[in-house]
Amino acid sequence: NLKLVWPLQLVMVAVLGVMLGSAFSPETLKDAFRWLGSFAGVISYVVAVGGCTLFYLYRKKGYDLPTAFFSSAPGGFSDMVILGAEMGADVRIISLIHSARIFFVVLTIPFAFRFFLGYEPSGFGVPGPSIASLTASDIAILTLCAVAGFWVAKLMRLPAPIFTGPILLSAAIHLGGLTDARPPAVLIAVAQVVLGTSIGCRFTGYKLKNILRTMATGAVVAMAMLAAALVFALVLERLTGLPFQALFLALSPGGMPEMSLISLAMNVDIAFVSSHHLGRIFVVVTVAPLTFHFLTKFLAVAKKSRAGK
Repeated sequence: NLKLVWPLQLVMVAVLGVMLGSAFSPETLKDAFRWLGSFAGVISYVVAVGGCTLFYLYRKKGYDLPTAFFSSAPGGFSDMVILGAEMGADVRIISLIHSARIFFVVLTIPFAFRFFLGYEPSGFGVPGPSIASLTASDIAILTLCAVAGFWVAKLMRLPAPIFTGPILLSAAIHLGGLTDARPPAVLIAVAQVVLGTSIGCRFTGYKLKNILRTMATGAVVAMAMLAAALVFALVLERLTGLPFQALFLALSPGGMPEMSLISLAMNVDIAFVSSHHLGRIFVVVTVAPLTFHFLTKFLAVAKKSRAGK
């Protein structure tokens, strides 16, 4: 019953946010200045990839402008669906292309790390403390991060508040040195299972022929975005000296919770990856409505000018 799955998914996303926030420490602030170049690279990546994908979907695939525009964003799945619906786009296409993007990225990256970067799985253990090792104050603080973080983020209208709120509040508390507690390993394992299952649930309600056709388009988009992430990561590695694996995961256009889980499983700097994905989604969600407004104005003027000739 999907009505039972969604509340569980929201809880697990909040748990994941608290866990990722706990990866930050006072030392992270010292590293943040070294990340300015990679943050600039993320913004450049969003602009370049979003523009190329828009051209492909609008000119080559023949989607209407709102559908093509909100399907082309390299992030912000839920927000792009909501904004697209307000602008008259085909929400089903937007939803399926973004689902396919996340699906293929999450499916591809672990195999790429295994076969091309020599990543060796360390086993089936999940990092994190046992429930018995947590004190009552630890549990209270972590619960506060999940609950209060969500409501504060919702009031501030932050993107994906169920995830960004807990991660930001948890990061603030851990950066301040108030606690070094992390959610227990069993909850992290459940979060991985629930979030993985939720990706597959996004395809419900679609006819098979529509799924296959749109998924093929989504696969092309996902692979092109991954190829661009690879190029940007290689360039940024040379320019910033930051590790390629962390840069590649930070740029890869999967969902923020999914990519953060992959970085966790592969023992890549979680704070680095999650903060860059948070920045990517923030840029996408805040810039997309303004960009679409100016783009429609520009195209309307251009069309009128051509008609006048």
